[in-house]
Amino acid sequence: MVECHLKRRAQWRKNKPKTMRHLERHRTARTGWLRAAVLGANDGIVSTASLVVGVAAAGVDQRSLLLTGAAGLVAGAMSMAAGEYVSVHSQADTERADLSREREELALHPAAELRELTAIYVQRGLGEALALQVATQLTARDALATHARDELGISEAFSAQPIQAALASAASFAVGAALPLAVIAMGPAQNLIIWVTVTSLLFLAALGTAAARVGGAPVVASAWRVTFWGMLAMGITAGVGALFAAAT
Repeated sequence: MVECHLKRRAQWRKNKPKTMRHLERHRTARTGWLRAAVLGANDGIVSTASLVVGVAAAGVDQRSLLLTGAAGLVAGAMSMAAGEYVSVHSQADTERADLSREREELALHPAAELRELTAIYVQRGLGEALALQVATQLTARDALATHARDELGISEAFSAQPIQAALASAASFAVGAALPLAVIAMGPAQNLIIWVTVTSLLFLAALGTAAARVGGAPVVASAWRVTFWGMLAMGITAGVGALFAAAT
């Protein structure tokens, strides 16, 4: 009885549908919010740390540094949200205009659009007969969605989401900017520039590592990239602050 059960189970595993055998999890659906979140957090850390390091190099006290950083956090978060919303909304407007134009073309010139879709599949490697068959079947199912995906490159996973991008960017900026501010508030007054610089670089390395793991990218390259540019930004800003201090 047990042997028969095991045989039936093995046969079921062999013949079960492929969709049940293999489950793929792609990360491309995360690119919209991930890009905005990483950009916001990176900008929050780099801009706030650079701001306070530059001001500290000019000889400002710890309380003034904290106030400067807090103002930079609020202004930066609002700026990131507004800028991200406007830019992504512009992309969404362009996508809607393209879809409207494509809808009109499908209504006025269906045969020409079918030939155009067939040519796309031929360029991708299908034979002409098979390409025509595929184009015909997909057009019958959902012509606009097919042309949006294969002709215009617009898909649900990559479609512009202005509000999502704005909220993710503003929130991540605020979180990133809060990190160097916490160091200023809790760190010693002496050698504050060193404390902010070192901890901010560690924060950036951690951000690059986390972003790489979420997006499936190489960890070392991602961490080094954000750390290097953060170090460069803070170094230049500190130099400018020191020049102003020397001038006054």
